[in-house]
Amino acid sequence: MRELLVEADGGSRGNPGPAGYGAAVLDPSTGETLAERAEYIGVATNNVAEYRGLIAGLKAAKELAPDAMVRVRMDSKLVVEQMSGRWKIKHPDMKPLAAEAGRVFPAAQVTYEWIPREKNKHADRLANEAMDAGKRGKQWEPSASSAALVPSAEDARAARVVGDAAAGAAKARAALAGAVAPGAQAVPTARAPLAMSTEVPGAGWGPDLGPPATFVLLRHGETALTPQKRFSGSGGTDPELSEVGERQAEAVAAVLAARGTIQAVVSSPLKRCRQTAAAVAARLGLDVHIDEGLRETHFGAWEGLTFGEVRERYGDDLDAWLASPKAAPTGGGESFATVARRVAATRDRLAEDYRGRTVLLVTHVTPIKTLVRLALGAPPEALFRMELSAASLSAVAYYADGNASLRLLNDTSHLR
Repeated sequence: MRELLVEADGGSRGNPGPAGYGAAVLDPSTGETLAERAEYIGVATNNVAEYRGLIAGLKAAKELAPDAMVRVRMDSKLVVEQMSGRWKIKHPDMKPLAAEAGRVFPAAQVTYEWIPREKNKHADRLANEAMDAGKRGKQWEPSASSAALVPSAEDARAARVVGDAAAGAAKARAALAGAVAPGAQAVPTARAPLAMSTEVPGAGWGPDLGPPATFVLLRHGETALTPQKRFSGSGGTDPELSEVGERQAEAVAAVLAARGTIQAVVSSPLKRCRQTAAAVAARLGLDVHIDEGLRETHFGAWEGLTFGEVRERYGDDLDAWLASPKAAPTGGGESFATVARRVAATRDRLAEDYRGRTVLLVTHVTPIKTLVRLALGAPPEALFRMELSAASLSAVAYYADGNASLRLLNDTSHLR
């Protein structure tokens, strides 16, 4: 029985955003390209594009040899594990795509193998060619394909943008590297929605370290204390979501389910976060993991008070708190310096646990602002210069070399 190798990939420049897929059918003995498929599919998520690439590759293989044994290789851990039957398919957008892929060949004729992204360049280039064509208002044409070409030694040495998960061919990277002066700001990742992106000067250039751990940061929905602007930390009454907060949680759950990128959910132990996380996890078909490191600051005697009430009762302590990150709220509260150490340790642990994955962290104002501040290398006073609304989304990506990139800050578009 003939054997065929299918390599497939998909990408989205925005996630969701302009998306495309690529697939190649190869002779596993000679490496010869037997068929190529690519298509611009409009606005979609990474996972949808990856599944579409898989389906196209399988159909191309079936056209060549319906009775072939097919070995599929992809750099999408999600697709490989789901199609292998080791992971449940919980997302409603993925189920029909997986079912369609499963119908192309009998299950006994197809095996799946995960490979690193650098070994899936042919399909990756096809996907990028398709997205480039879509950007020009056209569809990809086989006659224009150069995805199977082996890059030259000069191209192989070209600098790559760390975190460019939808990278094109090596020549594109070489041209990009030549166009940006050393020390200039790195370009943002192509697969993530960006409100702003910042790299350490000179960072972001060098060997491709693989996909980052991406933290999607969700502040919990409103409680009764939120609109009154009262201090509400981990030492107070642990309020639950208000009716407004419950509606906010459902709204953010809907938008995250539509994007289809979240692979795990981790929450602060406080009730308002657990309730928000539960609403999202239910839509995504995921479990909620609790992490003590994500809890809010303990505000001591200030818990439940407004800023004005704290000013009236504890004016000197408030002035000291505003002036120094080492000053703690009255009555045994946590200083921002203490919180920063806790949050940084939690960040490092979770970034290692979720390397290469996208995880939703449901937490509070201070932990989110602290993660953003640390990612930017900003001073402690930056905490007072950020707006962070209830049920807002932010995002930070963490790379294996220690660099971080702020992708999104205080997005509330899903609440409008």
